[in-house]
Amino acid sequence: MRKKIIAFILIFTLVAGTAPIFAAPTSDEMIPDVLIARPCGLATIILGSVLFIVALPVALPSGSVSKVGRRLVLDPVEFTFIRPVGDFDYKLGTWPPQQDENQ
Repeated sequence: MRKKIIAFILIFTLVAGTAPIFAAPTSDEMIPDVLIARPCGLATIILGSVLFIVALPVALPSGSVSKVGRRLVLDPVEFTFIRPVGDFDYKLGTWPPQQDENQ
């Protein structure tokens, strides 16, 4: 019985040590985000808006205005202004939150 308990504790310790740690972003992730990624995101918003206007005559007849607008304008806005600072694992396309039709 004692060997089983020791084996269980040993296995539990090994498994617990390999679990991912969900910690707040460190300054190592925040500094490049604020100095490089956010200004690039702002430039992407401007460029995406211009490309959206250029692509509008093609997107209107095909019915893909919302998809083109999402990729060229809303995703860069979400990346630049909605995403938490230093969180490069943020999943784009989750903003704005969709309203539930049942409410």
